[in-house]
Amino acid sequence: MRDQTRCVQHPPAKLDGYASLAVPTYRASTIVYPDGQSFLSRHERGFDDYTYGMHGTPTTRVLEAQLTELHGGARTILVPSGQAAISMVMLTLLEPGDHVLIPDHAYGPVRSLCRNYLAPRGVDHTIYDPMIGGGIADLIRPETRLVWVESPGSGTMEVQDVPAIAAVAKARGVLVGCDNTWATPLLFKPLAHGVDVAVEALTKYVGGHSDLLMGSITVADVALRDRIKLVMRDLGIGVSPDEASLALRGLETMAVRLAHMGRVSEAFARRLAEHPAVETVLHPALPSCPGHEFWKRDFAGSASVFSIVLKPGLEVRIEPALSALKVFAIGASWGGTRSLIAPANVAGDRVAVPWPHESGLIRINIGLEDPDDLWADLEAMLAVFSG
Repeated sequence: MRDQTRCVQHPPAKLDGYASLAVPTYRASTIVYPDGQSFLSRHERGFDDYTYGMHGTPTTRVLEAQLTELHGGARTILVPSGQAAISMVMLTLLEPGDHVLIPDHAYGPVRSLCRNYLAPRGVDHTIYDPMIGGGIADLIRPETRLVWVESPGSGTMEVQDVPAIAAVAKARGVLVGCDNTWATPLLFKPLAHGVDVAVEALTKYVGGHSDLLMGSITVADVALRDRIKLVMRDLGIGVSPDEASLALRGLETMAVRLAHMGRVSEAFARRLAEHPAVETVLHPALPSCPGHEFWKRDFAGSASVFSIVLKPGLEVRIEPALSALKVFAIGASWGGTRSLIAPANVAGDRVAVPWPHESGLIRINIGLEDPDDLWADLEAMLAVFSG
């Protein structure tokens, strides 16, 4: 073998005796085959095997398997973002003439997907009251193929009666999908409550450091995984093993981070409920939050995100109040180490159920800073509102 060939062909490394706690990052576009027959029969390899880098490497397989175990599912698929996870499910399950039900508190881009992409292509949607429970039966049509739930809503925090909705849908032969990003499988396992497919933005708690974009789709049935993977293959959608490696690292500390953030968020929610500038606190652990009884029945604890509603008339001071923050950052995500605050005017988005408050909401995400520093920062912000 000449030197020019040696430059491009790597000698095998001895792995005997090598053991690491870290999952190796396997990068690949091309997958090579040991002989002609294995290459010619490569299409017989299923989605659990390796055929091309975009469809998975050992790094992504480890992350998929770990998420599948946490959810108690059959398989997990990785996609570039949480919204991509939702889109892949809907693009796979919905065809022209079909109908989907989405809750009134759904993540904004879900509405946009249904209104701006699916509707022009013949897929109808109905926005329903998230607190409808078993009453969803009245909205299911013969052409309904999917009921979407998001519990709790990532802004207004209504906790849905997922088991009741899933039971009705199953009786009518309709699949149920759940956005489980708020809870992660550590706090709520949708598949154990009758849901067919659970999606999450791994960008949030799994990544854990505000530097990763990724989503996951976990299914209760392998055949559904195969349907979604076929659509992804045709659309050319995959994820980077480098980002999967970051997700695997973040996953190792997620339970500890989430437990701390949940304790602090719950304590802050109870204190904020007594503040004179606050009309109400929307936190699933508080009895005042719609669906609190379902959270208490179905969930294992609290996450980092909740919202407050100011008393009428105080919103005019939102700009100076936010500018008074020194520890909280102003941003519209959650799940990382930094605490975040983001205001939202939700009244204009409501279709099925009017927003019951004069003011919009301020969403609060608790990070890993010292709770005393965070509370002092919140007090400084609220002092501007109380002004």
